[in-house]
Amino acid sequence: MAGLADSGSNPDVDLLYDINGLAKDAPAWFDRVMEYVGEYGLLLAIVLLVVWCWWSVRRRGDEDAASSVAALVWAPLAAGIAVLVNVPIRGFVERPRPFLDHQGLEVLVQGKTDYSFVSDHATIVMAMAVGLFVANRRFGLVALVLALFGGFIRVYMGVHYPTDVVGGFALGTAVALLLSPLAMALLTPVARAVERSPRLGWLVRGRGRAERDDAVIPEARSERTSERDLAA
Repeated sequence: MAGLADSGSNPDVDLLYDINGLAKDAPAWFDRVMEYVGEYGLLLAIVLLVVWCWWSVRRRGDEDAASSVAALVWAPLAAGIAVLVNVPIRGFVERPRPFLDHQGLEVLVQGKTDYSFVSDHATIVMAMAVGLFVANRRFGLVALVLALFGGFIRVYMGVHYPTDVVGGFALGTAVALLLSPLAMALLTPVARAVERSPRLGWLVRGRGRAERDDAVIPEARSERTSERDLAA
């Protein structure tokens, strides 16, 4: 795989120079913003989307709240598993960072000494975005757009080849989707157990909703009892 980057006529390298060339033409302040967004900002944004989605799910308190919360829990877990899967892949491919093999790149982040393929950042953001999409289409679509933009920024910063990012997207998507049925089978019962807990139930359903449900149940029982008395 490292040999793919040896020739400047390679489309992967050409696209790298085209995208990274935008950083050379941009103002210094804009590059600093892109550096922060690429390193921390987009990942933080997707995490906040997951938290926002969880808050809206528990506030509504639907009957399927437990399964929805379980799907949201799977999103960060999928990202963590995908990164672990990437460890042997990076060690096997051993592809150097593009700025080590190619001159004239505008590198916005210094000190990157690990291997380039597959991009951890692209893997994490895509795994979380796909996991969020499985839980909620509306929030998931926003996260997918952010993940794609994050992959573009990694190339813009000069720290990854385009194929590093594409590989990260593929790995994150595969882990989030292929392991989703098993994850849901394991996490949903846990979420339902938490939902029934007097102390932790608020993590799945809002207290206000739970109290309304508790108030409806005795009333329904009272009506059934009255009906039986009249029949007698």
